[in-house]
Amino acid sequence: MASTTPSGTYADPSRVFTIHGKGLTLTTREDIEPYIKQMREIKDLEEVHFGGNTLGVEACKAIAEVLKEVDTIKIADFHDIFTRRLISEIPQALSAICDALQDKKSLIELNLSDNAFGGRSAEPMVPFLTHNRHFQVFKLNNNGLGIDGGKIVANALLANAESAKARGIHPTPLRTVICGRNRLENGSAPFWARAFAAHGGLTEVRMPQNGIRMEGIAEISRGLASCPNLQVLDLQDNTCTESGSRAVAESLKSWSDLRTLNLSDCLLSPKGGIALATALKEGRCPKLETLKVQYGEWDHRAISVLAEAIKDKLPNLTTLELNGNRADPEDECITNVRDALESHDHGDALDELDDMEEFDEEEAEREEEEAEVKRGDSSDEEEEEKENKVASKVNDTLEDAADSLAELMGKMRVGDK
Repeated sequence: MASTTPSGTYADPSRVFTIHGKGLTLTTREDIEPYIKQMREIKDLEEVHFGGNTLGVEACKAIAEVLKEVDTIKIADFHDIFTRRLISEIPQALSAICDALQDKKSLIELNLSDNAFGGRSAEPMVPFLTHNRHFQVFKLNNNGLGIDGGKIVANALLANAESAKARGIHPTPLRTVICGRNRLENGSAPFWARAFAAHGGLTEVRMPQNGIRMEGIAEISRGLASCPNLQVLDLQDNTCTESGSRAVAESLKSWSDLRTLNLSDCLLSPKGGIALATALKEGRCPKLETLKVQYGEWDHRAISVLAEAIKDKLPNLTTLELNGNRADPEDECITNVRDALESHDHGDALDELDDMEEFDEEEAEREEEEAEVKRGDSSDEEEEEKENKVASKVNDTLEDAADSLAELMGKMRVGDK
């Protein structure tokens, strides 16, 4: 799961204001005035941490007034600040905070995670996301965005990148995007893919638990292929199946700096596992340190290929999570994995294999046959959709021609009279 706590500090303590985790209820200007005074007393304020308190509209406006006057702010941590607040309060409070940060050239990180404001509160972030071309880290985890909210945020990030490119800035400074547990689903995936590709310099992307299926995973993978410096990719608890796994495997060749790949709980499928392991065996990610593929439906075939990949191409792998896949812990393929890790002095890298599934060859064959049928059905549906679109265009053309002919005949009759 993506971390939503502050990323640590960039400043010495004398330049940091924090009431993090105090559980305060600060609704009015009077409520927050003592803390506003403390903020104003800090020379060259670089960080503010308000997470773990609940802030009202007037309190947020008071904070915003201070932030507008500060030209040294680097971290703005406002995660988990709207507990028990009315949904009608949140857009106003969020607008005040984001608008105050819009022109801050010093800003490195904005954290708005764990605020359940839903898709309706995505709009207040748009001016900041569109116009601030300096921030590097954006955390928006567990906000209930939904598909529409995800589209709004992704489109704002895309507009940011396009504006920067028009000014000769590419890639942009944006390096980290954390947007998990938001039910982004397939509907917003193409928008995120375009935004990621447009920024081009991302090094860390975490999007776990978003209900994204294989088509969306493929879109995002292709978008991130335009980010050659990617080091961390976390797609845990979405749905890859074979097609999504193949898309990730194909994109691995673009990420030679990749250190962490988390695809646990993604239903990778047996053949998808083979595709991913083969890509690693080809040496696409030589710097990989952490690989998580728990409960991925990998069987002995994929695990055997992975063992070869570790031995020959993954000397830096220090964390490997394989639990929940389809092999006995005493199988030869697991022994080969252990031996491969041990050859690099990483014998303790493998997780505890206490929930492995028994490999059933007949079941595996049946699942693969079902997957083939589904792919065929999907192709048929796509072909039918194309045919329907063509037919619709033909009908539209015929209707337009009929209308034009009727109009012409009407004019001719009028002329005859």
